[in-house]
Amino acid sequence: MSHETLTSQLAPHLLLLATLRSTRNVTHTAELLGVPQPTVSRRLAALGESLGAPLTVPDGRGIRLTRAAELLAEAAERALASVDAGARLAREEIEPESGRVVLGFLHLLGRSLVPSLLRGYRERVPGARFTLVQGSRQEMVDRLAGGELDLALLAPVPSDPVFETAVLATQPILLSVPAGHRLAGRSSVRMEELAEEEFVMLEPGYGLRRITDELCAEAGFSPRIAFEGQESDTVRGLVAAGLGVALLPHFEPGAPAGVAEVEIEPGVGRTIGVVWRRGEVVSRAVGVFREFVLEGV
Repeated sequence: MSHETLTSQLAPHLLLLATLRSTRNVTHTAELLGVPQPTVSRRLAALGESLGAPLTVPDGRGIRLTRAAELLAEAAERALASVDAGARLAREEIEPESGRVVLGFLHLLGRSLVPSLLRGYRERVPGARFTLVQGSRQEMVDRLAGGELDLALLAPVPSDPVFETAVLATQPILLSVPAGHRLAGRSSVRMEELAEEEFVMLEPGYGLRRITDELCAEAGFSPRIAFEGQESDTVRGLVAAGLGVALLPHFEPGAPAGVAEVEIEPGVGRTIGVVWRRGEVVSRAVGVFREFVLEGV
């Protein structure tokens, strides 16, 4: 049998193969697909006969896919992802106003930028739907590259040629210190003056962590890290408790209780931008939202 003939026989059963790869159980697969178990067994047997080798072998109370079946199931998963993307594009070509956008962003941007953008866009397109994904900068970059996100709001924007970017704003970075700290009354401070300070920092993978590490290195020292966190609000809380200093964006509308903000000399800022995969065909829903975001550039 030619591989073209085998392909034509496999095509109607892509979901079966992908589901079986996940469950490793014929009964569970049948339940998920809503078909009788004997039907699943017959289809697997027929596919094995077409291939010329069985697709499964017993493994305890379940089954194990053969190497050949694993290859087919992996291909089935990739094909289903493409079909799903195509179905989404087709549906949103007909009904772009109700399309869905998967938007990734940094935790810090969820305070004001993201709500402001979504509020403005929903006023224009009331039926727009969003799936919102938050995480570290590196996590968002990886998920965007992997096709899990349509767009991402990042700071700083990546320079990888696989992405296209547009800068939305430049955000000043300030030194946050406890209100009673020796530097709290200063108008500005140089990084060299912080060599003996204990820092409260975001974990590696966050954009602010990279900025802090680079500024400290340029000033000739490695930061003494007292605490690491995953959200800037937590970092600010630890600063307010007197547990260290931190480099953070200006807090709107003003520094919270227990924290003083001091400018860094020379001034430091980071770019905030929208990022998407270069050259990718996107749904009308994604394209319209992206154009809305770019209007402010």
